[in-house]
Amino acid sequence: MNHTQKIQLLDAAGKWAAQDPDPQTQEELQLLIQRVTEGDALAFEDISERFSGVLEFGTAGLRAELGAGPMRMNRVVVMRTAAGIARFLSEQANGQYTPKVVIGFDARFNSDVFAQDSAGVFAAAGFEVLLMPSALPTPVLAWAVREFSAEAGVMVTASHNPPRDNGYKVYVGGRITDASGRGAQIVSPIDAQIASLIDHEQPVAQIPRALSGWQVLPAIGTEGDIEAAYLASIHPIIDAPNEQDAARKNLRIVVSAMHGVGGHTMRQALLNAGFPDVHMVAEQEHPDPIFPTVKFPNPEEPGAIDLSLELARKVGADLVIANDPDADRCAAAILDGDAWRMLRGDEVGWLLGDQVSKTLPEGKKLANSIVSSRMLAAIAKDAGREHEETLTGFKWISRVEDLGYGYEEALGYCVAPELVRDKDGISAGIVLADLAAQLKADGSTISVRLDELAAKHGVHVTDQLSLRFTDLAQIPVLMDKIRKNAPASLGGSDVSEVTDLSEGTEKLPATNAMVLHTFAGARVIVRPSGTEPKLKCYLETIEPVDDLADVPEARKRATAQVLAIKDELAAYLNAN
Repeated sequence: MNHTQKIQLLDAAGKWAAQDPDPQTQEELQLLIQRVTEGDALAFEDISERFSGVLEFGTAGLRAELGAGPMRMNRVVVMRTAAGIARFLSEQANGQYTPKVVIGFDARFNSDVFAQDSAGVFAAAGFEVLLMPSALPTPVLAWAVREFSAEAGVMVTASHNPPRDNGYKVYVGGRITDASGRGAQIVSPIDAQIASLIDHEQPVAQIPRALSGWQVLPAIGTEGDIEAAYLASIHPIIDAPNEQDAARKNLRIVVSAMHGVGGHTMRQALLNAGFPDVHMVAEQEHPDPIFPTVKFPNPEEPGAIDLSLELARKVGADLVIANDPDADRCAAAILDGDAWRMLRGDEVGWLLGDQVSKTLPEGKKLANSIVSSRMLAAIAKDAGREHEETLTGFKWISRVEDLGYGYEEALGYCVAPELVRDKDGISAGIVLADLAAQLKADGSTISVRLDELAAKHGVHVTDQLSLRFTDLAQIPVLMDKIRKNAPASLGGSDVSEVTDLSEGTEKLPATNAMVLHTFAGARVIVRPSGTEPKLKCYLETIEPVDDLADVPEARKRATAQVLAIKDELAAYLNAN
């Protein structure tokens, strides 16, 4: 960067700092500018990255590290984004009605501030605005969009991202979309339409923002309690005859909120459903934006549920349920033989799909993303139901017409799409607990049920290989390598089919992913992550079995095959 460009960069940063309504990020940027003028190379690198572009608004909304500048999450970016959404909603209404917006937020740094700023922008636009009374789970917001027939919903959350991140997730409903999309996250072309209406140069002072004029929804413990209303709506999911009450009382459950906002809601959901023996992981029960007991606040990460397993051993629990920080995901752990283990996302997906499919009305479909296991398709066929595969992400799963149940392997489950058109870790948790209680009452276990599913549908073993990059340019290089020179064999079996999904298929729109099948029945899907600088590979092998007794050996064979594929794929991708 030459001297002129450096002056222009510092001028842009100075103008940003001058209009920043947040004293903290304003001071942060002013100190960076000062360090740059004093010749600090690291400060120059930092400020250059912050002003290297604008934070892109897409189907995931916004998500980035907190801080000053257009490439960070801050009040300036949030207000400009809210103004863009307001323009979109006004265009859609075209003077025919008053748009309604519901706003929720988690307990991360500045989530409540971003929610208040958004409420002010929407109220100034003349909208009816409903604001959550406190930090609550994402599923409560997704439910509220449908419950209140809102045209849009905003959830300020970075889900399971690192502590310094925050995000801005957008839902549509009401008169903006059709029945299958009401309460679902935005998809194309709505994301592009909103993005085109965000003015990244608009001075904050010129964005109309009211200081009041929105309705704060009833708080926990007050008349009309919004959390209680959500819980009352999901409770009938597992309504059962009275004889089930004893089974539920006999199930001991450990619950972790992972320092997020789901602790009270998950515990209350279980209590309401007749599960009194609930033990909270005290160290992780209450919201804490620092997430002090985990390296990453994601139940999938190694070590994240160690405290849960420790408590489960101590109290002699039957089941562990762990939500991510905004409680839209549900992880589970079980006692398998003599050892506790966390269930894979696909395993929970099979269990819930099999359980839910037994009581769904006629005509309801089961669905999962393409990177999830193929067993749900077999479960659907056995139950006489249609099955559908979608692109990765609940924004696609939730839009399946006549959806009865949907899941993705990354711990996302939709067990009641008529209530929450998104993944919901709370309702999924009570359905899983109900299954565990029924099995225990029958003298069985979740581990045995998984074996029974394998005996009926074949042993399905899944795994992942993720490659993280600091140089993002390497990701398209590797995708191009697979397109032009895919492996000829994997796990001792020749590759039978290579499909490039960037061209789309008869059933799927185009996406940047490659699918490889082998003659032995293995499948590998390779795609760039949508939220992290990673290349992700999803592996699955299937071993047919004759009966329940053959399951353990078949599982060993399938596991050995998937591990061999994982090693070969890692060598292939890491090769020069």
